[in-house]
Amino acid sequence: MDTKEQGLYRLNVGIMLINAQGLVWVGQRLDSQGWQMPQGGIDAGETDLVQVALRELFEETGIQDAKVVYEHPSWISYDLPPDLQKTLWGGGYLGQKQKWFLMRFLGADDQVNLNASDHPEFGAWRWCPVAALPDLAVDFKRPVYEQLVRDFQDKI
Repeated sequence: MDTKEQGLYRLNVGIMLINAQGLVWVGQRLDSQGWQMPQGGIDAGETDLVQVALRELFEETGIQDAKVVYEHPSWISYDLPPDLQKTLWGGGYLGQKQKWFLMRFLGADDQVNLNASDHPEFGAWRWCPVAALPDLAVDFKRPVYEQLVRDFQDKI
């Protein structure tokens, strides 16, 4: 990825967390009605993307008992709507460029803690069928979720 591209898109990791029943974890954001899978930015100096994904998973869900099943081979980008481009992350990005991981949850539901960090992102959570993900996503993330459902379905 070239420097210009990095400047236009915020680098990010995303996690599709699957339980033993093949359902995926989704959280309802505190700042909107949207549901999404855990995701978060790559901090300066972070180079091990698996560790970044595990950090983000813990910060957003409190979950530590998970293992990586598959890393998507490509970075997947999405653009923010113009009004959000002006307000999110200081108005400096067109959207996000994400590296996605499929992870298996090895723990129990009582391990979920939406207040694991000082800055909670979700107010509710649930397990849902993988096929339902695109319908739960906000419009601008729907194509990413459709691609992930297609690309991860044979690895779940």
